[in-house]
Amino acid sequence: MPTLIKSGTLVTAETVFESDLLIDGGKIVQVAKKISPEGKKVIDATGRLILPGGIDAHVHLDLPMFGTVSSDDHYTGMKAAAFGGTTTVIDFIPQDKPSLKQSIDAWHAKADEKAAVDFAFHMNITRFNDQVAAELPTLANEGITSLKVFTAYNNRLRLLDGDIFKVLRLAREQGYLTLLHAENGDVIDLLVAEALAAGHTAPIFHARTRPAWSEVEASLRGSALAAMAEAPLYLVHMNVAGEVDMLEYVRAQGLPVMGETCPQYLFFTEEHLARPDGAKWICSPPMRSLDDNLRLWEGLADGTLQTVATDHCPFFFIGTKTILYEGKPVKIPGKELGQNDFTKIPNGLPGVGDRLPVLFTHGVAAGRLSLTQFVALTATNPARIFGLYPRKGSLEVGSDADLAIWNIDRHYPYGVKVAHHRTDYNLYEGWELTARPEKVFLRGKLIVDEERWLGKPGQGRFLKRKPGAEIL
Repeated sequence: MPTLIKSGTLVTAETVFESDLLIDGGKIVQVAKKISPEGKKVIDATGRLILPGGIDAHVHLDLPMFGTVSSDDHYTGMKAAAFGGTTTVIDFIPQDKPSLKQSIDAWHAKADEKAAVDFAFHMNITRFNDQVAAELPTLANEGITSLKVFTAYNNRLRLLDGDIFKVLRLAREQGYLTLLHAENGDVIDLLVAEALAAGHTAPIFHARTRPAWSEVEASLRGSALAAMAEAPLYLVHMNVAGEVDMLEYVRAQGLPVMGETCPQYLFFTEEHLARPDGAKWICSPPMRSLDDNLRLWEGLADGTLQTVATDHCPFFFIGTKTILYEGKPVKIPGKELGQNDFTKIPNGLPGVGDRLPVLFTHGVAAGRLSLTQFVALTATNPARIFGLYPRKGSLEVGSDADLAIWNIDRHYPYGVKVAHHRTDYNLYEGWELTARPEKVFLRGKLIVDEERWLGKPGQGRFLKRKPGAEIL
């Protein structure tokens, strides 16, 4: 039976308007002021906003690290995403098998039977040789059209500049987009060694050994490499004011470089790592300063930055203790692994379920972002950049019926119990939020209804993408 959502306020990346919306066969089939309710299941959305399902273009699920694994897998993390109003995520495939195809197959084996929302993959390129160069053109056959390279994590993930340049040129030829983790790995390694030699092992030294200038330098260097390769570039998890300045500069030169930030970099600072529970805030790159927070907000408001993702990669704070998840006991080693050495603390935070409610409350309701900017940054722009538009990130006729009905006048305390991540803490514990998705649809199926989870493992579909996506 078709589902009619009546009398809602639809919000797109361009406009806000009152309308009915009709869903049938998993698609949006009509958007009009008045649609007859006859023969349809009717949901009254009076006083509510209807938004496209969010797209989080940067998550890490079931990721091995430092002798443990991120605590959300492709079911639990995607379930949390859905409760937060996100219906599509893009995960990263580690290049840890002999061939790219084997790495892709291994990640599908992890994800396909568990996926709770729709998903796509980026391919990490952390080793480059003639075999990899020959394989890169075949990624499009697998529906993967975005690559990630690193200027940090020496001897693990980093490529030398010459190899990054080669990847960029090959990506340009194939119509792929290259993503860059921009930090200076040489400087970080030197400072880490000096800190440990001096006996500095507390979490705060994770930030102090990863200077902000190393990101500014690496982001500009990466942009220059992209310019020389005549290739587009996407800077992930930007967190420094100087990076925003550099992005503004290179875009003013006409370079096709785009930028992403994450909620944690809008709200938290290095001082959070100095707290007794500072390990909760350890991620790479680290938190910075209030001035950096403010410059990132400016970059979102003025269009210098194109997307807000999360870099979701949660670990237990105290992995020696058991929590209950869906009534079952779970215990996974976590950040306590580095209690005596900050270099052994797993890098990563929960966030995929927090992104939209927190950003709505402190972005839209606080007057920092408009409703249309919110939708653009969290749904439409990532859909366009990563080749999913207009199937995703849209309320157009013919788009997948991925959408959320939001109550934007609902005050409630946020925290680990609301977020649904499979971990034992939340960065926003005790914050009062004022907006929440009440009903969430994935391809027309209601999967979140207030506090009820109506989804299941394996309902999410892999989204094969084509080369040549938009450059914003």
